[in-house]
Amino acid sequence: MTLSELNHYLNQSGPLATYFFIVLGLVLLILAISHLLGERHQEPATGEPFESGVVHIGDTQFRFSAPYFLIAILFVIFDLEAAFIYVWAVTLHENGWAGYLEILIFITILGVALLYLWRVGALEWGPRGKAPQRTPPQQGHSAVLQGTPPPIRPPQP
Repeated sequence: MTLSELNHYLNQSGPLATYFFIVLGLVLLILAISHLLGERHQEPATGEPFESGVVHIGDTQFRFSAPYFLIAILFVIFDLEAAFIYVWAVTLHENGWAGYLEILIFITILGVALLYLWRVGALEWGPRGKAPQRTPPQQGHSAVLQGTPPPIRPPQP
């Protein structure tokens, strides 16, 4: 790379670098202001889990089952394909019969994929067989607010 090519490259990427540094500086400024103006206090119940006005006793971390995430991923996939179908519908008159045949093939593939997922059980929700049911967390008085130090959980592997 010659010196003139390097100079030309830097002249073209200068606005992008300027924008990057402005954004980075703005983010750092916002973080610094929030650090300087933020509250700094530690109450006995600061680290205690609290949700919807109910103090929990026991473990408040639940593990979601794999079907939950699988259904979420399938929703995103089929939702994206619905966006493709919407774009096709907007350009229906411009595409003609060739576009109609293409979307028909596309929807057929979607239907076959949905039928396959249904047959392998990917859309089933709930426990299978005699799987143990998850017990809900207990609710009660806060031990931390009564003076007991909060429990320290071991780090997760």
